[in-house]
Amino acid sequence: MQPRKPTWLKAPLPTGERYQAVRRVVSGQQLHTVCEEARCPNIGECWNCGTATFLILGDTCTRGCAFCAVTRGNPKGALPPDEPARLAEAATAMGLDYVVITSVTRDDLPDGGAGIFAGCISALAELPAKPLVEVLTPDYQDDDLRCVLDARPAVFAHNVEVVERLAPALRHPAFTYARSLHTLQQAARHPGDHAVKSSIMLGAGETLDEVRQTMRDLRDSGVQILVLGQYLQPTQQHAPVRSFIPPETFDALAATGKEMGFEYVAAGPLVRTSYRAAEAYVQRRFARHPA
Repeated sequence: MQPRKPTWLKAPLPTGERYQAVRRVVSGQQLHTVCEEARCPNIGECWNCGTATFLILGDTCTRGCAFCAVTRGNPKGALPPDEPARLAEAATAMGLDYVVITSVTRDDLPDGGAGIFAGCISALAELPAKPLVEVLTPDYQDDDLRCVLDARPAVFAHNVEVVERLAPALRHPAFTYARSLHTLQQAARHPGDHAVKSSIMLGAGETLDEVRQTMRDLRDSGVQILVLGQYLQPTQQHAPVRSFIPPETFDALAATGKEMGFEYVAAGPLVRTSYRAAEAYVQRRFARHPA
């Protein structure tokens, strides 16, 4: 039996003129967003602020994890046409000064889609306004990872998602805990001024000691920005929620993260990887220390 849902989970339906404007731009450019595909509870807040997390490389993932609502399958090498150009046009139409790009995992592509990530970053860098760019990538390694980082995003993110004990049950077998840490370690060592970011979902059956150990592992891997949020079951076919974490526990973990040396910690029940609090921190950081 699942735990009773707390009152904070009853979010209002997304509405508003800015929300509708963002929706029209995304639809008009035939782009996907993780906001829609992953059924994010913050879609109304973010879209009404003119922010959307773009989902590139199509809408079908070759892996698929037990907690994720994105469609699973094999695209067999198919790619949306001119995606970097269309994404840049959408960013211009929306007037964005901060763009978040993520993707499905594409094991059917020789480089996993790393070249498209780099192309999107470069296309945005050519815009007159030159928005800051955050990328949330699959577990790229070596040349594929360098391809993305050489394009110079402001933030490189890869999510460890859950504590090590739960990874085999909740993540696709290819997404090992050690491989994710290695991606983050490589990103932290890569030359450049980019920040490195990761997130952990809570409420999937972990203990607080395991969360703190995962936080230490991420900090030791060079992660600077940490995101902690509540896992929410997207459909009845996905992994169940084991517990709802109270806001005061998130507050305590945020304080612990700061003591560990993270530059910024965004923590709360509805906080997600591309949450606006972390976005604001990055904007302040790069205003002080431009690339």
